Amino acid sequence: MKIRGIFRQLWSANSLPMQDLIPEIDSHVPLPASAVDAMPELSPREELEMRARTVKLIADLTNTPIEPNEDERQQAVEIAQSMMGDQKQVPTLSTYPNATIAYLAGMVAQHDTMVVKELADLKKFVVNKLVAETDHPDAKVRLTALRALGEVDGVDAFKKRSEVTHKQQSMEEVEKELLETLAKLEKRTVDVQMVEVVR
Repeated sequence: MKIRGIFRQLWSANSLPMQDLIPEIDSHVPLPASAVDAMPELSPREELEMRARTVKLIADLTNTPIEPNEDERQQAVEIAQSMMGDQKQVPTLSTYPNATIAYLAGMVAQHDTMVVKELADLKKFVVNKLVAETDHPDAKVRLTALRALGEVDGVDAFKKRSEVTHKQQSMEEVEKELLETLAKLEKRTVDVQMVEVVR
């Protein structure tokens, strides 16, 4: 299918008469049938974030507050529970009102923050328990606890590191160092005489 677009230059009081402008359009580039086909595949989370940003932008541009009512809040809670219960179930977010989408996005963001805090608390708990185990009477338990503590991110007692030092030198210094190294190597060389061996 070949697409031709014609743009007409509009008249103004001081301009020349209309002129046809025909842009060059590649005919071998397939165009999507609709805007839906042009959208990339999104995960449910990405779609929710995109829709929530759009809802917020529209609310900001129209100066309209987003205030979900009790039914919309309940809808958002039900969507969240269904998404957590069955990861494969993809809700059709386009069927819900904007306030529901905004409330759902807020719930997801709050949940993520709580998970991060819970993970930090869990790490502290594990580290504290390991520290307590270092006083255990059994040497195997103490050693295991110390080894686990040494591998904790931030302690890194057993992490192997390599250090590279970059040394800035002038050409004269490099030349002098190279000549000294060659002189040392020359002292170590052994003179060899070739002798023909007859068998």
